[in-house]
Order: sequence, then structure tokens, then C-alpha cells
Amino acid sequence: MCLGFFPPFHCCLLILPFCFNLQIANLLGIASFGVGGNETDKQALLEFKAKISSDQLGVMHLWNNSVHFCHWPGIACSRRRQRVIELDLQSWKLVGPISPFIGNLSFLKVLNLQNNSFSHEIPQEVGRLRRLQELKLSNNSIVGEIPSNISGCFKLRVIQLSNNQLVGEIPVVIGSLSNLKVVSLYHNSLSGSIPLSFGNLTSLEILSLAQNRLSSAIPETLDQLSNLTFFSVAENELSGLVPSSLFNLSNLETLDIGSNRIQGTLPWDLGFTIPSLEILAVSNNQLTGTLPASISNASNLLQLEVVLNKFTGNLPSFDKLEKLQWFAIAGNLLGSRGADDLNFLCTLTNATDLQVLNMNKNAFGGIIPECIRNLSINLEIFTINNNEIWGRIPAGIGNLINLEMLTTNNNQLSGHIPPIIGVLQKLKVFDVRENSLSGCIPLSFGNLTMLINLNLGHNNFQGIIPPSLSKCKSLISLDLSNNNLIGSILPELLAGLSSLSIALDFSSNHLTGVLPTEVGNLKDLGALDVSWNMLSGVLPSTLGSCIRLEELVLGGNFFQGSIRNSLSLLRGLAVLELSHNNLSGGIPKFLGSFGSLQILNLSYNDFEGAVPTEGVFSNSSATFIQGNSKLCGGLPEFHLPRCKMSSRSRTSLPKIKIIIVSGIIGVTLVFSLLVLVWFRKKRKQSTPNYLENSPLWLSYQSILKATDGFSSANLVGAGSFGSVYKGILEENGTLLAVKVLNRLNHRASKSFIRECEALRSVRHRNLVKILTACSSVDYQGNDFKALVYEFMVHGSLEDWLHPSVGTNIAEEAPKKLEFSQRLNVAVDVACALEYLHHHCETSIVHCDLKPSNILLDDEMVGHVGDFGLAKFMSADMQNYSTSLSSSLRGTIGYVAPEYGLGNKISTCSDVYSYGILLLEMFTGKRPTDDMFKEDLNLHNYVKLALPERVAEITDPILLQEIVNHSKQRVERFLHCLISIFGIGVTCSAKSPSERMNMTNVTAELCSVRDKLLPTRLPH
Repeated sequence: MCLGFFPPFHCCLLILPFCFNLQIANLLGIASFGVGGNETDKQALLEFKAKISSDQLGVMHLWNNSVHFCHWPGIACSRRRQRVIELDLQSWKLVGPISPFIGNLSFLKVLNLQNNSFSHEIPQEVGRLRRLQELKLSNNSIVGEIPSNISGCFKLRVIQLSNNQLVGEIPVVIGSLSNLKVVSLYHNSLSGSIPLSFGNLTSLEILSLAQNRLSSAIPETLDQLSNLTFFSVAENELSGLVPSSLFNLSNLETLDIGSNRIQGTLPWDLGFTIPSLEILAVSNNQLTGTLPASISNASNLLQLEVVLNKFTGNLPSFDKLEKLQWFAIAGNLLGSRGADDLNFLCTLTNATDLQVLNMNKNAFGGIIPECIRNLSINLEIFTINNNEIWGRIPAGIGNLINLEMLTTNNNQLSGHIPPIIGVLQKLKVFDVRENSLSGCIPLSFGNLTMLINLNLGHNNFQGIIPPSLSKCKSLISLDLSNNNLIGSILPELLAGLSSLSIALDFSSNHLTGVLPTEVGNLKDLGALDVSWNMLSGVLPSTLGSCIRLEELVLGGNFFQGSIRNSLSLLRGLAVLELSHNNLSGGIPKFLGSFGSLQILNLSYNDFEGAVPTEGVFSNSSATFIQGNSKLCGGLPEFHLPRCKMSSRSRTSLPKIKIIIVSGIIGVTLVFSLLVLVWFRKKRKQSTPNYLENSPLWLSYQSILKATDGFSSANLVGAGSFGSVYKGILEENGTLLAVKVLNRLNHRASKSFIRECEALRSVRHRNLVKILTACSSVDYQGNDFKALVYEFMVHGSLEDWLHPSVGTNIAEEAPKKLEFSQRLNVAVDVACALEYLHHHCETSIVHCDLKPSNILLDDEMVGHVGDFGLAKFMSADMQNYSTSLSSSLRGTIGYVAPEYGLGNKISTCSDVYSYGILLLEMFTGKRPTDDMFKEDLNLHNYVKLALPERVAEITDPILLQEIVNHSKQRVERFLHCLISIFGIGVTCSAKSPSERMNMTNVTAELCSVRDKLLPTRLPH
């Protein structure tokens, strides 16, 4: 959920077409007109302009004497007096401080500077604007305190200062502005307490103070805000008791006090006093008591989030919550370990839009009731881990045909898994580990072709491993450990599971036979564990094909023979466990060259000869070799005898020395010749990338260390699903991008699953390369999930198209993306989509293509990333998806219009997003720009201008490249732009049938590039 309030931006960008027309007029030498005006306002505006240090769009150049200042872009004047009443420059990429002369615009009613890079403090002179009604400075880099003389603006109705760097306390005098309807100060560094005077703002409708450093208690005086509909103070340091005053605000629709240190209980009459409540978010506090039964009376409730508190007792009925979509009560003490604890689930059957049920880590006992068959068919996540539930998994679970995640691990479930589980065709995660389930593993698991994580470990399953599991072509993790399984590991099983990339764990069963050579098909596997079975035979040489292995655990079997040389290819191994077998021969020296190897266990075998001393062998606490009586040498800590040299070896020693010396001389001569050739080619050869030549293994500890404890200094981006940190591996200085999933957002788990699923097998130079996935626990025992990618040094395309420049202009110049660079990136992205749509074994629809998901490497090559919403499509459904989209998938502005009509996801939807992206890249306008209203959108804006007015819609930064060029070059440039815009318009057509496919898009763009870039315009 959104923890802060994002009010709609004021609309005023009707003047942008004028800006572009005037630029073209200047290029063509057309004269402009001029009119006189009020000198006081004009001078104030010129002083404001003088403080602007960067103006990427070139708009401020139009503030000149050629036109009356009332006609300057961003200015609105009163008709009678010709005085400035509105200054609206939002999203104009302006940099610099706000001039104190702003205080001279004494008739100003609206000051909107949102979405720029204004810096320094808010000038005190703002307090002189007695007619000011709207002060909008959000999304800038403004520092300092909120001026206390803001009370002079006694007509203020809107204060929006969010997403800045404001400090200090919230001025008490704001409470005197009785006309205020909106106060939005979220995401700053404000401290102190919430002023008691806010209780005087009886007209206030929206109060958003989230993500600051506010402390103390929420004041009781807020009970006077009878018009309040939105209240958010999430992610602060508030304490004290939850104020009863909040629950007297009958018009509240959103109440978010999450992530503080608030204590107390929820009032028993909550549902009666706030009947309009839609979002109740109190997660991550210290609340106690029971959930009040009156919650059911809040019939408009969409989202109930009470995660990570200390609520106790049984849950009430929720039968009136028919609109409920999100039910998250994890991390409490709910339930009584009694037989009737889960009866409340039957009262949720009226919630026909329910999508998420998260009841992990409570004290629920009893059985899962059969009534779950009547839960919402839209349910996607059902998790009830870490409770004390017993009984069987009810067969009624088969009715929930849209389930994607079903986890019941760490309970006391028994009996068989119902075979009807095979009808849940959308299931991606099935985790029932650490229960007492028994019987055979159902053959129907083979029907779950979208399954990516299957964990049946630590139960009492019997029988063989069903060969039907080989049909689960999407599996990336399979855990059947610690059961009573028998029989052999079937070759066809391993042959069919080439998708496995995280782990395959068959350990602690009663499996017999050999480890099939088909294990070599698992080329992307990260961990293989078949320990403590009764496997025999030699280690298959095909293990060397599993080049991404980080953990190989084969201990506790009857393997014999030597360690095969093919294992020398497994240079990414972090753990090699071969103990308690019948292995023999010498210990290979190549194990000492494995730089990633952290644990080596060769104990209790029949190895002989010298123990190496390099690499892992130099650490006695990481190497285990006891129980091998024929070994010698090694570190003194191993307490082994010295190795004896044979007499034959002693007599041949002089000969060996002669051979070695001769060899060295010969090699030196050859090397001298080769080094000359090497120096000539040196510049043409790139240094090998450590990450490409060696698989990567990272634990929670290593990720924590690489990111400096997830330091805010290393934070490069954040979203609802998680945060991305820059990391540096201490061993070799390799740069990483670590995406840490937000464990409090339950949709993040789905995003993690989808991203692992999409990236497990795709390989393309224009896709962000995933290095590894980490699914572990942190030091507090909480789930920890992270994806590790190559770090892209030039950030995202969003940073270049719409840069937000820091406050120190001397340190960082505004980013500018040239025409050739934009065209190359456009081709890169098209190539990536063509690969996903037409060249993968199963077509992949990205579903969230936008500038922030396109990353640029050190050579400005584009890479498509963030597959958290991706969808797979079978070969016979290239134009239609396997399922209806149950909710909006993607980002507003880039989402194909057919989604709103309930149509199915297809590759055509990616083509639409790409078309919008292409138009944005060359117009410089977001599809959500405020100029686009009613029937005007980015698609129509470009379509109406083609071909005659192409220069008017082109990003002014690109036009600056051709100002001094010859007429012929300008014509060639504009002709290419017409072609590019034409492709974008076709791709973003309203009807999917009218759009191009990505193969044709790539071909046409490459043709445009080949025509223009061989004769690149000179700088």
C-alpha cells in the first residue's frame, strides 16, 4: 500500500506546444511580438529566472521582452489588473534556489514548482503572499526548515512539501491556517511532535506525514478534524498509546499508523465509529488485545493490515466485509491453539474479491476447515506457516483455481496430500515442509506446469519419486529431503528438470542406485544435495556440466572411485561435501584453486597421498579430512605424517631438475615471442569479467557485508516490492545490484517468484543478467529474499530522460541523452523484447516496460530488467494469454488499453508499452504528463503532429543538436524522426491487431539507424 499521500498535480502545461513552436520559430528566424506590463511582477519573475542555474528544456529563455510577461510559459495573470496569480512550472527540470523575490508577487494564488530540482531553503518571503491558496513544492531537493511565517499565507488551502530534505519541527503556526484542506509533508526528515494546533484545522481532508522522524504520541486534539478522509503517519518514531480520538473521525477512508512504536489496543467500536474505512494499516507496532468484532461493520474495508503486533485471542466474524481484498494478520499471537481457531475463515466467504490471506506466525490450532472451498475464486496467496495446525489438507482447496502460492510449512498437518491439488494450474509455490504428511507424492503434481518452488521436506512421505515431476518444466527449486522415499533417481526425472536453478534436495531418504549421468542437464543448478541415502557407483563425469553449482553435497552414501577431473569446471563451488563414502585416490590439486570454496569435507573416505596446502586447504577450520588413514602432509593442524619420497623419486630428481630447467628456458623463449603479439592485441581485448567466468554464491551475511549493512548511502532505488542497493564484493571489488524484497509487502513474494521464473533460463545481451538469488533468513529470524544482478553504472533510462539533479551543480551536470544514444537504446530494448516474445522456449510477456526498468551499462547499452510482473505463454497462445488479468498489471501510462476491458495479457501488450516508451524517448514527455487530458494522450499528440509538425513534438534537447547543421542534414534528421515516431504510433495503436510485432519493429529501427548513424551529425 502507499504509505504517503500523492495528491494530483495542478494542470497547466497547455503552453508546452507554444514553447516548441517558438523554438522552431527562432530556428527559422521568425520575429516575436512584445507587450508591456506591470513592472513589479515582471521584475520579480526576472529575479526568479536569474536564480535558475539549469534549464534543460530551455523554457526560461522564453521569459524575455519579446512578449508580455503574462504570456510567458507557466504564468497566469488576472484579467483586469494583469497581475500574476499563478506560477506553475512543475516538471520543467529546473535547477537552482527559489528567489526571495517570489514574495513580491503579491497577487499570487498558486505556486507550483513540483517535480523539479529546486534546492536551498524555502525563502521566508513566501510568508508575504497573503493571497496564496496553493503551495506545491513536492519532489525537489529543498533543505532547511519550514518557515514559521507561513502563517502569513492565511488563505492557504493546500501545502505539499513532500519528497524533499526538510528538517526541524513542523511549525505550530500551521494550525492557524483554518482554510487548509491538504497538508502533505511525507518523506522528509522532520522531527519533533505533531503539533497540537493541528486540531484547529477543521477543514482538513488529507494529512500525510509518513516517512519522517516524528516522535512522541499522536495528539488527541485531532478528534476535531471531522472532515479528514486520509491520515498517514507511517514509518516515523511515534510512541504512546493509540489515540482513541482517531477512531471518532467518521469520514476516514485511510488510517495508516504502521511502522512506529505505538502501544495500546484497538477500540471495541472501531467499525461503528468509522463506517467508511477502506484501509486500516497498523502493522509493525506494539499493539495488544483482540481484534474488535465491530471491524465487520466497516463494510467498505478493502485492506486489513495488522502484521507484526501482539494481538491475541480468537478472531471475530468478518461476514460483512464483502469488498475485502487484502487480509494480513501475520506475526501476532492470535489463536488459542484450539480446535476452533480457524472457524473465522468461513466468515470470509462473502469477500468475493479477496486476493491475499496471510496468517503466518501466530498461535492458530485446529484444522483447516472445509469451507475454504467457498473462499474467493480470486484468491492468489494463502499462507498459514508457523502455527500449530493439525489434520489434513482439505480437498476443497481444489476450488481455489487461481491460487499461485500455498504454504503451510511448520505445522502439524498429517495425512495425504489430496490428488486434486493437480487442478491448481496457476500454482507457483507449494511449501508444506516440516509437517507430518504421509503417503505417496501425488502423480498429479505433474499437471502443475507453472510450479517453480515445490518443498515437501521434513515429512513422512513414502514410495518413489514420481516421474511425473519431470513435467514441471518451470521448477527452479525442488526439496524432497528428510522423508522415507525409496527407489532410484530416475534419469528421465533429471532430464526433464533442466529448469532447476536454485536447489535440488533429495537428502535423508532411502534412495538407491546410481546418480544418473543426466544430472549434467542441470546446468543452471545452484545447490545439489543427495546426502544420506544409499546411492552407489562412481561420481558421474557429467557433474562437471553443472557449472553454476555453489553447493554439492553427496555425503553419507556408498560412492566409490576417485574425484573426477571434470569437477575442475565447478569453479564457483562454495561447499563440497563428500564425507562418509568409499571414495579413493588422491585429493585433486584443482580443489585448492577454487577461490569461492568455503567448506570442503572429504572425511571418512579412503583418500591417499599428499594433502594440498593452497586455497581452502590453508584453512584447517574449513577443511575436514579426518578418517582417511593414507593421507600425509598438509597443515600441521591436520596432524598428518610427513609424505615420504620414494627411492625411485630420489634417483630421478637430478633428471627432473634438468628437464624443468630446460622446459623453463623453452617456455621463456616462446613466451617472449607471444608477448609481442599480446601487446599488439591488448587494446582490442577486454578484461574478462569475474562474474561471467565464475558463478556467484552469496549468503545473507555476504550480501549484508557487500552493501555495508544495507546502508542508505548504497540505496539506489526503492519501490513497493523492495529496495535496490549497490554492493561491492570485498574479495574482488565486483560491483553488484542487490534487490532486497520487502517482507512486509506480500506481493513482493509473488514478484520474487515471477522474476526467478522469468530469468532462470533467458540469456540475452540486452537483458539484465541475474547472478544469483538468495532465499534465507536474517539475524532476527525473518525471511530474507534477494536477487543479485550485474550493476549498471549509468543507472536507468528514466534517470537520463527525466533527470533529477542534485543540489551541488558543480559536482554533477544534468544528464543529456543524444539522438544516437536514444536510437541505440531503442534498438537494444526492441531486440530484448523480440527475444522474449519469439525466441524463448516459452514466450515471456514482460508486462511492465517503462524507462525505470531499462538500465544502461558502462557503454550505454540498454538492458531490460525487473521481471516481477512477467507472464509466460505457451506456444499456441502467442496472441492470447492463459488467464485473465485479475488486476492491473504494469504502470499507468504504459499499460495497454485492452487491460481495462478485461482482456487477456499478450505479447501485444508489451508492444503497446514499447510504443509509448519510444514516443517518450524522442518527445521527452511522460505519458502521464498533465498536458494529456480527456482525449489527448501521448499517442494522439504525436499522431496529430505527423509528419508536418514533427519538430514541434521533438524533445528540445534533440533539436539543439541540429541548430547549426546544414539544411540537408536537418532534413535527414527530421525524416528519421518521422520514421521513429511512426513506429511508436503504430506500436501504441488502441487495437492490438493494428500493432507491429517486435521482429518487424527491430528490423525497421535498425534500418533507420543504418541510414542515419553512418553519417552521424558532428558535435
